[in-house]
Amino acid sequence: MLKFTTSLSWAVSLALLLGLLGPAALMLALEQQRAREVALTSLKGQVKRSAEVLSLSMVEPLWQVSPELAMPILEATFKGDPRFVEVEVYDASNNQPFIRLPRTKPAHPPQSFTETIAITRETREIGRLSLTLTGQALLKSAEQDLRNQAARTIALAAVSMLVITGLLRSRVLKPMERLSNAATALGQGHLNRPLPKAGTDEIGKVSLAMEQMRIALLEAFERLRQHASTLEAQVAQRTYELTHSNDELKQALDKLKTAQRELVESEKLASLGRLVAGVAHELNTPLGNALTVVSALDDRWGELSTMMTSGQPLRKSVLEALVADTRRGQDILIRNVRKAADLVRDFKQVAVDQTSDARREFDLAQVVNDVLVMVEPRYKNTPYNIATDLAPNLKLNSYPGALGQVLTNLLINALVHAFEGRSDGTATVSTRACINAPAWVELTVRDNGSGMPEDVRRRVFDPFFTTKLGRGGTGLGMHIVHTIVTQMLGGTIDVTSAPAQGTLMTLRLPCVAPERHAEPA
Repeated sequence: MLKFTTSLSWAVSLALLLGLLGPAALMLALEQQRAREVALTSLKGQVKRSAEVLSLSMVEPLWQVSPELAMPILEATFKGDPRFVEVEVYDASNNQPFIRLPRTKPAHPPQSFTETIAITRETREIGRLSLTLTGQALLKSAEQDLRNQAARTIALAAVSMLVITGLLRSRVLKPMERLSNAATALGQGHLNRPLPKAGTDEIGKVSLAMEQMRIALLEAFERLRQHASTLEAQVAQRTYELTHSNDELKQALDKLKTAQRELVESEKLASLGRLVAGVAHELNTPLGNALTVVSALDDRWGELSTMMTSGQPLRKSVLEALVADTRRGQDILIRNVRKAADLVRDFKQVAVDQTSDARREFDLAQVVNDVLVMVEPRYKNTPYNIATDLAPNLKLNSYPGALGQVLTNLLINALVHAFEGRSDGTATVSTRACINAPAWVELTVRDNGSGMPEDVRRRVFDPFFTTKLGRGGTGLGMHIVHTIVTQMLGGTIDVTSAPAQGTLMTLRLPCVAPERHAEPA
């Protein structure tokens, strides 16, 4: 506290010193300048008047050409007056110095002025007088007055500073020191020590406020001590509740993950169910044709058997017709059975890919064509169609089942949403190698449908977001697409769309998908 008080005393003393001496010094400087100007102005007037007086006294000596008469006059003028520096009198007839005092001319001192005036007698110029005076004595006198005034100002400032410092120490510094000591005691925890009274001024008000704060702190600590007995029980209760809440949150998170996996599997099975329906529809035509041919051949062979058992003669034409019908039926049967076998093979490969999530190396165009075989039946009997623009020889080491599910969802989504209420429409599937990234390929699905507004486009991948809420839409199809592309296939998917401008889905996939890590059970 002593250091604080000392520093404050010095600060106050310095402020007082600057406050008192600063303006005084400025005023003294201004007074010095003013006294100098007044002295020099007075000197100018004096040198002119003195030159006029001396010129009158030099008329007779100069007329009589008698320096002896002029010298006593000049010496009497110079004697005892330090202002006079030099006087010169010239004769106009020969322009020669008549008299000069002092005879050895010294260097002119500073602040000196010279006045030259004509000496006339009866309006006739008979000579000239040059008088030089210096203002050093006047300036020294003015400076001495200023020094005396400065000494008086300093003495007055010192006395004022002592008086003010004494009052400040008795009325401010000592009460503040006592208040600071009391605040330090409060900070150290000595709340039982009352603060000393410090009057009714501002410091006294601060002291009263601190005393009220001390009492309030005592009351608050007492309340804290009263609540301390129940604090541990409350903490234990809160800990138990938090633990219980954490367990519930963990269980809910596990259930959510399980539900998410089940939803994904359900969506995959639904997609596979749609493929089964499409394949069944496609198989119906070749199998129906084969069944018709087999039935027809059975009838013809029945006729042949009847003819042979009845003993009727078998004509060559009948046998040739039977052979021709059998050959045609065999051709039709072989084509339809092969088509059915191809459909079953393609479906088997797609089904295995989508149900096992097996990783293998495949040709991108081949996988796309296999998926289209399963999806195109959904487009039959509609005014919409699927077009392709597939680059050859794009080899991927990835998950064809996941890729097929993504492509199926995108095409079915275009059929359900983009072409709704339209008289025609085309979904175009394109593949190409990325020009700026050789290890990546690009797969796009573009439709010329109704497009999407910006608020729908931004939320198209959000889970459970659908524009057909209550009309069969789950809001999971595009979310599963985004999850499969970004996590399983290691790629990206972007959506470009605008109302009445169609929609472009752009998938960028690495040629080698990242390795998958088994999820914990």
